Amino acid sequence: MAARKRDVAGPPDFGRLEKVLRREGEPDRAPFYELFSNIQPEVLRALGLFEEPPPAEAPAAEREAHAWRQHIAYQAALGYDYANCGAYGFGFPQSELPRAMTTEGERSYHLASSRTIASRADFERYPWPDMAKVDYSPLERIKAFLPDGMKVIPGSSGVLENVMWLLGYEGISYLLYEDEALVRDMFDTIGSRITEYLGKVATLDVVGAVQLGDDLGFRTQTLISPAALREYVFPWHKRIVEAVHAAGKPAILHACGNVSEVMEDIIACGWDAKHSFEDAIEPVWEAKARWGDRITLLGGFDMDKLCRMSIREVRRHTRFLIERCAPGGGWALGTGNSVANYVPVGSFLAMLEEGRRGESC
Repeated sequence: MAARKRDVAGPPDFGRLEKVLRREGEPDRAPFYELFSNIQPEVLRALGLFEEPPPAEAPAAEREAHAWRQHIAYQAALGYDYANCGAYGFGFPQSELPRAMTTEGERSYHLASSRTIASRADFERYPWPDMAKVDYSPLERIKAFLPDGMKVIPGSSGVLENVMWLLGYEGISYLLYEDEALVRDMFDTIGSRITEYLGKVATLDVVGAVQLGDDLGFRTQTLISPAALREYVFPWHKRIVEAVHAAGKPAILHACGNVSEVMEDIIACGWDAKHSFEDAIEPVWEAKARWGDRITLLGGFDMDKLCRMSIREVRRHTRFLIERCAPGGGWALGTGNSVANYVPVGSFLAMLEEGRRGESC
């Protein structure tokens, strides 16, 4: 793909995003926010910024530096005020999952029956992460690559997500009734480690905010009952937010699905911002009108629209979102979920170009 002519984003300024996260008024323009992007190489090629990675046998430090340079070039060129980076060695490994070929190559996926832990014996044998062995040094090394004004947003997969991935969706559904003690121990073991991890990264100067990705529902309802979420999940969400706030940083929750029954609970946990919106559930502009005086709403350009609209329609819809959501602050422009591999590069760039043209929100 030939490099396209692009408008140049101004210098990064994390204060722009922080202003909306803290709901302290309107910045110079709506900041941008995404959970992640799966089209970074394609966008860098379109912008003429792609650099071939070093060979697999190159030193790890060389490969790490290349990855950071490319990611930061991508974020800065598009107008983001932050980069994504986390520690090494933190996570909850799962048993081998089924795999299939996609346009991105081979990908794993979950079945409702997929599970790693099915019993108390499995729980006791599981290799729970040793928090003393988590390597936080990447969050120090990345400082040398960041332009002035840019901060880092580290994150973690969620409390419910990890319990559900390890027990399986069918597994947790049965165990909530058949072995409540095991379910509680799962939530406590995972929740305590995520709290420790995110609380630790929040103390680092390079970190501007912290993000938890914890999908709670699907189009019509929550994945487990609201009562179960209140019993097992939200107490850990509250502790996570408290740990992040103790370090003086904003806390962002990414949660897919219909969470209308528990939105008051999400706000009560203290989350500064909520990400992930789908027009078929609740359009972001309606959510902004309903909840925006108590929590920041992030993104909301519906994924289906972004993929199907013409470039002209993308620009028009971006202006609509800015006009409806940006006044008063408390909103950032972005997709409704993430920049998935099927998002057209031209449409994605058009959305951000239109966002950068916006005058004071």
